[in-house]
Formats: sequence, structure tokens, C-alpha cells
Amino acid sequence: MTEGCSTNGMSVVPALSNAAGPRKEAPADGPDDGDAGKGGPGPRPGPQRGTRGGADKPGGITFKPYARAARMRRRHYGLVLSYQLVVLLPLFVIAFYLYTFAQDQFASSVGFTVRSEEAGSATDLLGGISQLTGGNTSRDGDILFEFITSAEMVRRMQARVDLVAHYSAAHGIDPVFALAPDAALEDLVGHWQEVVRVSYSQGSGLIDLEVLAFEPQMAQDIARAIVEESQTLINELNEQARADSMRYAELDLEAAIARLRSAREALTQFRTQTQIVDPESDLQGRTGVLNNLQQQLAEALIEFDLLSENTTNPNDPRLVQAERRIEVIRDRIRQERLNFATEDVGAEGEDYPTLMAQYEGLVVDREFAEESYRAALAAVDLARTNAARQSRYLAVYIQPNLPQSAEFPRRGTILAFGLLFLTLAWAIMALIYYSIRDRQ
Repeated sequence: MTEGCSTNGMSVVPALSNAAGPRKEAPADGPDDGDAGKGGPGPRPGPQRGTRGGADKPGGITFKPYARAARMRRRHYGLVLSYQLVVLLPLFVIAFYLYTFAQDQFASSVGFTVRSEEAGSATDLLGGISQLTGGNTSRDGDILFEFITSAEMVRRMQARVDLVAHYSAAHGIDPVFALAPDAALEDLVGHWQEVVRVSYSQGSGLIDLEVLAFEPQMAQDIARAIVEESQTLINELNEQARADSMRYAELDLEAAIARLRSAREALTQFRTQTQIVDPESDLQGRTGVLNNLQQQLAEALIEFDLLSENTTNPNDPRLVQAERRIEVIRDRIRQERLNFATEDVGAEGEDYPTLMAQYEGLVVDREFAEESYRAALAAVDLARTNAARQSRYLAVYIQPNLPQSAEFPRRGTILAFGLLFLTLAWAIMALIYYSIRDRQ
């Protein structure tokens, strides 16, 4: 066998010599069923295996058939034409508009946040009463973010700066990026949200603004006006919080005073009805009487024992008198103990334990009313102190700048995204077309 070689760009394979045996004739070329069914070119011309140029050389080399050169077909021209119509033509129109009619816009940046007082006052030591004043500013950033993009801000800005006149001045040349001269409030709000771009971080509370305008000075003026209106809103929130704090504190104080007055009146009425100023003191007196009787009983018992030892006559008048004294003391002790539970006291004839329960309940109500009164009085003092100072304010950490060059519209970015989305749309439509065609 001989080694393969390459001649004129065609691969050469080794051939068997005649000595190896009779060589089989190559089958005759027939039409390609696959290509014929699809309208293909049919059999491929050229030398077949075992021949070179159609001549059969015994012991010679054989060549593989080569592929025919590719050529454009009608579907290829359709794809190129559709790409030009769907992608290139719209992209050319967009680029022509951007570089011919689109007006330059200038951007002014500003950054601010809502801050609250960090220094605590002496009234903060009264058990967290300062929380009643509504000094929480955690949601002020959210409120300010919604306010900047709201219709209320647009109305306030329209009263200060003629937004419609400025943003509609270039409508005749640039109708895409300019506002219509006869725009309604809703249209103005929508355009405002496009030219005023707000970035808000809830974690840090920082708000960054980027204001677009057709003139540098106008962009800076609008940014300053937004800061001033935001400060006005914060002042309104402060004023409302202070007013609510004072009103709620005063209402709580009035309720505490009424509760304390009612508790004291109830205690006075109890004393008038029962004719007992302090049942606890009266109970201590009764307990003292009972203790005294217990002591007298002990002394009488001792005296009776001594007489019994010194006298042999059981009818001795001294023994009879001592025994009688003991019985009287015991009866009195028994009666005093019974009076603690069954004796009717006061004008309504209530028993003593019931009167003690009523008195203790009235005393607890009075003490609670006194504590509420002191807390409400401290809350009023704190609210009055906070009302005299500004608890929240707007801190501007980036002042509105005067732009030097136009940054918008970003023509390169718009064209890049336009090319991307148009190409994706064209590819999807082409895939859908060929998928439907293959199913038919």
C-alpha cells in the first residue's frame, strides 16, 4: 500500500493493487433522493472513487468527491432584506432623529436626606415619655420620595416655574423628548417623572435627584425649587407633629385630671357614708382592743391559779369572782372576733370585710389616677418643649450644580439598546416564520 498524498486541494487515499485481488467497479452515480425531493441539484459531477478524471488506472490512486461551492438562495435574500427592513431601517431612522431633531438636555444633580435631633433632653428620663411626641422619622424619607414624584409637587413647581412653557418650547422640533403645549396636568405629571429622576435608599435614607432641562440654568433652578419645597413639606410635617403632640398630651392630661378627681370624690363619699376616715386605722384600734383583752385574760387565769393553790374551799368568794372574771373576758374576746366578720358598720349597715375591700379598691384607683396625672403632666411639658424647637430638618449633602455640558439624550445608549431589541425582534420573527413554513 502507498501513503496518501494531496494533489490540487483534493485528498488522496491509498488504493489496492491488482495483485491484491480483482477490483470492484464503483457503482454508477444516481440522483440524490434527499436533494431531488427538495428540488436539489441531483447527482454531483466529478470523478468517482477509483478513477481520476473518469479514467480507470490500474494500480493508481483514488480521490474523494469534492463539494460544490455555496451560493445564495432566495430565502437568504429574504432574510437579508427582512433584516434591513426590520433592523437597519428603523435604527437609521432613530439615529437620524437623535442626531438631527433631538434637543440637548442638561442635568443638575442634588442630594439630601431627612435628619432628626440626636441629643436627648432631660424629660427622656421619665420612662420613655418622649415616644408619645411622634418624633419617629423613619418614614419621612418614604413620604418625601412619594411627594417629589406626585402631582402636588408638580402643582407647586408650576406655580413657581412655568414648566409647560419650558418643556414644550422645543415641541415643534423635538416632539419625542418635549412636552405638548396643550398638555393636561396628568401629561405634565408623566413628563415630570421622566425629567426628574429620583433615587432613594431606604437603608440610609439618602435621596438623589437628577433634573433634566433644555437649559442649564433652568435645570439648576428646578433642582433648588425641589429642595425648597421638600424643606417646606418637612416643616409642615414638623408643625403637624407638634400640634398633634400638644393636642394629644393635653387631652391625656384632661382625662387624667378627671380620673383623679373622680377617684378622690369616690373616696370622700365612702368616708361620709361609713363615718370612718381610715378603715385601716379603725381596724388597728379594734386589733389593739382584742390584744388588750387577750392580755387581761392571761392575767385573770394566772390569778385564778394562784387562788386555787392557796385556798382549799371551792366556794371561796375570791375563786368565784376570779372565775366569773375569766368568763366575762372570754365572752368579750369571742364577741370582738365575731364583730370583725359580722358587725354592721356605717350608714348602710355593711360588714367590716366588705368595707375594707371597697376602701382598698378606692385607694388603688386614687393612686393609679395620681400616677397617670403625673405622667400626663410630664408629657405636656415635653410636648411644649419640643414644640419650641425643630425636631426634623432637611440636610442637603449635594448642592444643585450648574451643568456645563449636555448629557442627555444618551444617543449612543439609545442606539445600542435599539439595535439589541430590534435584532431580537427580527430573530424571533424569522424563527416563527420558518417554524410555520416547515409545518406546512
